[in-house]
Amino acid sequence: MAKFRPGSNLPSLIVVLLLAGPVLAGLAGTVLPAFGYLPVLGAREITLAPFAQLFSMPGLLQSTALSFWTGLVASLVSLAIVLCFSAAWSGTQTFQRVSRFLSPLLSVPHAAAAIGLAFLIAPSGFLSRILSPWATGWERPPDLLLVNDPYGVAMTLGLIAKEVPFLFLMTLAALNRPEIKSYTKVATSLSYGRMSGFFKVILPQIYPLIRLPMLAVIAYSTSVVDVAVILGPTTPAPLAARLVVWMNDPDLSLRLAASAGALLQLGVSAGAILVYLWFEASVTKLSSTRLAFGHRIKSDGAGRMAALGTMVFIVSAMCLSLLVLIIWSLAKSWWYPAPLPQNWSISALSMALMQTPQILGTTILLGVLAALISTSLTLWLLETKTHAAEPVDHRLRTLVFVPLLLPQIAFLFGLKMLFLMIGLDGSFTAVLLAHLVFVLPYAFLALSDPWQRQDPRYARVAASMGASRARIFFRVQLPMLTRPVLVTLAVALAVSVGQYLPTLMIGAGRVVTVTTESVALSSGGNRQITAVYALLQLLIPFAGFFVAAAIPAVLFKNRTALRLDA
Repeated sequence: MAKFRPGSNLPSLIVVLLLAGPVLAGLAGTVLPAFGYLPVLGAREITLAPFAQLFSMPGLLQSTALSFWTGLVASLVSLAIVLCFSAAWSGTQTFQRVSRFLSPLLSVPHAAAAIGLAFLIAPSGFLSRILSPWATGWERPPDLLLVNDPYGVAMTLGLIAKEVPFLFLMTLAALNRPEIKSYTKVATSLSYGRMSGFFKVILPQIYPLIRLPMLAVIAYSTSVVDVAVILGPTTPAPLAARLVVWMNDPDLSLRLAASAGALLQLGVSAGAILVYLWFEASVTKLSSTRLAFGHRIKSDGAGRMAALGTMVFIVSAMCLSLLVLIIWSLAKSWWYPAPLPQNWSISALSMALMQTPQILGTTILLGVLAALISTSLTLWLLETKTHAAEPVDHRLRTLVFVPLLLPQIAFLFGLKMLFLMIGLDGSFTAVLLAHLVFVLPYAFLALSDPWQRQDPRYARVAASMGASRARIFFRVQLPMLTRPVLVTLAVALAVSVGQYLPTLMIGAGRVVTVTTESVALSSGGNRQITAVYALLQLLIPFAGFFVAAAIPAVLFKNRTALRLDA
C-alpha cells in the first residue's frame, strides 16, 4: 500500500476534487431528476415519467440518429485524414510546412470556425459569389439548403475542419519521440513503402498515445451544441441542441424530460465510442492477419498526393473561412453576386468594441484566470511527483480526461442545480469553476510531455550545489520550460474562450462572453455584426499564441539551444 505523503498528494487531491467533484455531482444532479426526483419543483417520487415524456417528443429518433452519425463519421474521417497525411509525408519539408498552418488553426474556437464556414458555403456565401454569374449563371442566391441541411452534412464538415488540427497535433506529439526515427529506418531497410511502413510499423507504436484524444473527439462531436446550432439541422435539431432548449424552457416540467434526455445523450456518446472500439478491434485483427504475409506496398504516389490534397483542402477551407469573417466584419454593403463588398467600413467593429467592453472583459478575464490556474496546478502536480520520484499514475491520467470523455450536457445540468442550491448559480465564480473542469485536461495534455522530456541532470546538479527545491524550480526548471508553459497558457486561454455550453448553462444568461453572443447572433440576419463577434472570439486566442511565440523569441535571441529553430 502506497504511503500517503501530504506534500506529493496535495496537488493530486486538488485535481481529483476539481475534476471528479463537479462531474460526479453533476451526474447525480442529472440522474435524480431523470427519474422524477427534483424537490425544488415538487417532484419527490422516483418514476419513469420523465423518460415517457422524453420518448413522446416528436422527432426524437431523428435527433438521436443525427447526433450519433454526424459525430462518429466526423471523428472517423478526421482520424483517417490525419493518419494518411502523417503516413505519406511525415519527416518531410511538406509535413513541416503544413504543420505550421495547422497549429494556429487549433486555437480557432468551434463557434468562430462554424460561422466562417457558414458564410463560405451558404447559397449567398463567398464561394457562390466568386463563381457567379460567370460559372453558375446565378444572378440571385440559389434555393439550396447547404447550411442547416436535414442530413447534417454541413455540421459534419464543420466538425472535421476543427477536429483534424487537434488530432494532427496529438499525432505530431507522438511522432516526436526519439525512437520513432529508428522504427522508420527499420521499415525503410525492410523495403516497405512510406505509407505501408507507417501503418505497419509506426502506427502500432504511436496509436496508444492518440487513442484517448480520439475517444474525447468522439464524445465531443456526438454532443456538440454550438456547431449544431450554427450548422446543424433545425427540423429536428441534433439531440444536444434540443436538450439546451428544453432546459431553458419556461415550462419547468420539461426540466425532468431534459434530464432524461441528458442520460440518453450519454448513451449516444457511449454507443458511438463502443462502435469505434469495435471498429478498432476489427481493424487490429485484420491488420494482424495481413502483417503475417509480409506484403510491401512500394508504389504509393497516388495515395500520398490524395492525402496531401485532402489536408491542403481542409487548411485552405479554414483559412478562407477566417478571411470571409474579416471581410464581412469590414463590409458596409455587399450585394450578391459581387465577389467583394461595394463599400467598406470599420463602423461595426468600432461599435462592437465600444458597446461590449464588459463582454470582452469578462471573456478575457475568464480565459486568463482559467489558464493561469490550470497551468499552475499542472506545474505543481508534475513538479511534486518528480520531486517525490513518483510517476503520474495511469488512474490520475485517466481521471484528467474524464470531463472530455463525457458529454458536457450529461452533467452540466446537474452541476447547475448544485450551484443553484449553494447560491453560486449565474456567478462569475461558478462559470470559472466550470471552465476549469474542461481547461485543466488540455493544460495537462500540453505540458506533461515537455516536462517529462526535460533533462533531470540539471536539477540534480543544482541540488548538489545546495539549491533549495523552490530555487531549482524557479531558476532551473521553469526557465527551460518557458516556451512550453507559454504555449500551455495560450492553449488553455483558447479552450476557455471557446466554452459555449458551460458558460450558457452555468452563467444562466448573467455571464456573457463573445462566444455565447456570437452563437446567439448567428441565427440572426445581420452578417456584419455576427462576423465582428466571431472575429473577436478568434482574436483573443490568436493574441495569446502571438504572445507565447514573441516572449521566447525575445528572451532567447542569444541562446541558440533554446531558439525555436535550433
